[in-house]
Order: sequence, then structure tokens, then C-alpha cells
Amino acid sequence: MVKIYQFEVYLIDLNPTKGSEINKMRPCVIISPNEMNHSIKTIIIAPMTSQIRAYPTRLNLDFNNKTGQIVLDQIRTVDRSRLIKKLGKVEESLAKKISIALQEMFAYEPSH
Repeated sequence: MVKIYQFEVYLIDLNPTKGSEINKMRPCVIISPNEMNHSIKTIIIAPMTSQIRAYPTRLNLDFNNKTGQIVLDQIRTVDRSRLIKKLGKVEESLAKKISIALQEMFAYEPSH
């Protein structure tokens, strides 16, 4: 089993999809922790897109000379068989922003 690390970027085949799910073969950031990546056959990913939207769940990035966003509102778990090839890794500063954004997205908020 190939070692996959958090914050690496892979080209991943996201098809088939349903409804409003982001589709196609596209770069995705691995957001699952290394302990999970090294022990089970699924990984948690966040797709990347070149379409820029002003959503709080989207982080801007420049990767491989392309401008785009990481789509944290479309995170999903995928089987390793969907990974096509490794494209690189996001910069340390962006990795920190991803971690902070995920913590904010999943923070406990008492119900009203």
C-alpha cells in the first residue's frame, strides 16, 4: 500500500457523483490524518477547483501555476482506488489554514 500523507495533492477520479457533488477527475487535497492514511483503505479529501466563489468554506490557493480554491464544503471519503497520481503537496502556511478552517467548520455550537 502506497504511503499517503496529509496535505498531499492527488489527481482523483470523483465520478460517479449525484446531484450537486463536485465531479470529474480533479486535484484533491488529502485532509485525513496520517494515522488513518497509513492504516485503512479510505482517505478523506477536499476537491480543488479553478472556479472562484466567495464562500467561507473555500480557501484560495496557487498550485502548479494555477489559481483556484480548495472546496472544504465538498469534503468526502474515497477509496484509494480513485487516486490517479500524486501532484505534490500544499505549502505549510496553507496546510495550517486548512486545519483552522476545518476546526471552525466542525466546532461544537450549543443548540438554541
